[in-house]
Amino acid sequence: MNLGVRWTLHGDGRTPAPGAVVRPDERLSWPRTAGLGAQHVVAMFGASFVAPVLMGLDPNLAIMMSGVATVIFLLATRGKVPSYLGCSLSFVGVAAAIRASGGDSATVTGAVLVVGAALFVAGLAVQRFGARIIHAAMPPIVTGAVVMLIGFNLAPVTASTYWPQDQWTALLVMLFTGLAVVCLRGFFSRIAIFLGLIFGYALSWALDLVFGQIHSPAGGAEAVDHWRLDLSAVADADWLGLPSFHAPSFEWSAILVALPVVIALIAENAGHVKAVGEMTGDPLDDKLGTAIAADGAASMLSTAVGGPPNTTYSENIGVMAATRVYSTAAYWAAAGFALLFGLCPKFGAVVAAIPGGVLGGITVILYGMIGLLGAQIWINAKVDLRNPLNLVSAAAGIIIGVGGVSLKITDNFELGGIALGTIVVITGYHVLRAFAPAHMKERMKEEEPLLDSGTSSYDAESGSTSLDAGGTDAGGTDAGGTHR
Repeated sequence: MNLGVRWTLHGDGRTPAPGAVVRPDERLSWPRTAGLGAQHVVAMFGASFVAPVLMGLDPNLAIMMSGVATVIFLLATRGKVPSYLGCSLSFVGVAAAIRASGGDSATVTGAVLVVGAALFVAGLAVQRFGARIIHAAMPPIVTGAVVMLIGFNLAPVTASTYWPQDQWTALLVMLFTGLAVVCLRGFFSRIAIFLGLIFGYALSWALDLVFGQIHSPAGGAEAVDHWRLDLSAVADADWLGLPSFHAPSFEWSAILVALPVVIALIAENAGHVKAVGEMTGDPLDDKLGTAIAADGAASMLSTAVGGPPNTTYSENIGVMAATRVYSTAAYWAAAGFALLFGLCPKFGAVVAAIPGGVLGGITVILYGMIGLLGAQIWINAKVDLRNPLNLVSAAAGIIIGVGGVSLKITDNFELGGIALGTIVVITGYHVLRAFAPAHMKERMKEEEPLLDSGTSSYDAESGSTSLDAGGTDAGGTDAGGTHR
């Protein structure tokens, strides 16, 4: 059985010739391959550092399981789709909503495990029936609206939790990160979030040194005197050790909040496979369903032991574009490095010590990017918002999702926020379409479908145009202007 773990040496194994590319089934010398693997790990650090911290999960376990998830993905796709699976930012809002309603880490991971299972089933369906079923159920107007409300639903987390802890640090980190995203080029623009974290660490340390403790909320509602950067846990942490595991628990209210994210993950994976196929020059149509299913399976495994969900990372597409090295051997090396990082509790303590003000500055940009990726989906697909069929369902769902509107079903069950907004967008669109006059439906045919021949085959009636979702990290935002 070909598992994609055999590579031929490219040239002399050193530097590729000008204009040459290293294909997925090729590799450079092992020292150079290891170096490229380390670069892939650094590229995914930005979002994979921030996401587990924002979700309240163990960053050590997140990094370790990202390595495991990458191995699963590479084996499932037989080494045809070079990709790294890192912690998904799409679930940050879900985690915040679940915790706000009284859930704990087990509740969060249980809800996300169900989403992973749904993604796995969706991948099998795409593998069996083709990508046209995605567009039929989730046209671009629906997908874009859901991604948008997921991102903008996070705004209160920044405004009420992170920013007040140190507003001036948050402001300076926001400005630095914004400049890094816009002004830096190539690989460094892809790790702008990571650079923002480093700047925030250094700034917080300097402010503590010059001005002493700050009087502000520190993880709670009461303002207290505290250090901006508290590294006491780092000194106490061991260099080697297992991360903290926990079993998931399942609650229907939490599951319903989390399920809408599967829409963003499907679009994200589809765009990723398309982008990789275009870069490598290999047709990957037949791998789309496998890639989606592998992502779902990897997320199920991660959340089953208490880790966060994973998704394909556009940050690493940027690394491949810059190096023109598409070797899956580099991703195996990256997975190995991630496993080693996960076994270092001191590393996790450093991540967990990120000051609240630093997170405030970064999340202002990051959450906004996630939301605006929904608008990018509309633009790429040429969605016509003058058409009431598009406008009404999206408008209602976004306001419900962003504003936190709730619908009380029983004394013990309530729908609201992301879950209710997504339900309104999806059901509202399809119900309105069933009753809409013919001329509105005709205008819909002019819009581009979610996927095209770059990711899956369509028949003549379905059309063959596309949404390039590579770089969605509603999930997966790109650390430099992305993912996640």
